[in-house]
Amino acid sequence: MHDVLITAGIFAIFQLEFDLSVLAALLGLMGYSLNDTVIVYDRIRENMATHTKLNLVDVLNRSVNETLSRTLLTSLNTLATVLCLLFLGGEVIFGFALAMVIGIVVGTYSSIFVAAPILLFLEQRFGGGAGGAATHDSKPGKKPAGKTAGRPVH
Repeated sequence: MHDVLITAGIFAIFQLEFDLSVLAALLGLMGYSLNDTVIVYDRIRENMATHTKLNLVDVLNRSVNETLSRTLLTSLNTLATVLCLLFLGGEVIFGFALAMVIGIVVGTYSSIFVAAPILLFLEQRFGGGAGGAATHDSKPGKKPAGKTAGRPVH
């Protein structure tokens, strides 16, 4: 939702025409961004299983670094194609191409800089339901951070 809201917000702020082609671009961005975020989260899941001695922050950093080149190469390749549409496609496809350009930039940013911190926030706020294994730094008998008697600390 982050990428779609920012892209739609830019269209609203600059009062750009919002038609069906822009809506189609926003729906495409949703799938594009979701796919990229799933790849980052999948790498996090793999690294949590293989690097059990690392704490969650180190696993997140390692996972984002491992997927960084793939994310950038995919985004730059897609961006080059959409920029061609933007500059050579004419007036009919301009809104679609502009929404895609904005969305690809914002989506790449969110896959790299937003996805992992959201996971860290959720883990710290709501704790790991799997016995604290997701934080990797809990001691036996120690309650997960942010929990007291099974209820979150406010």
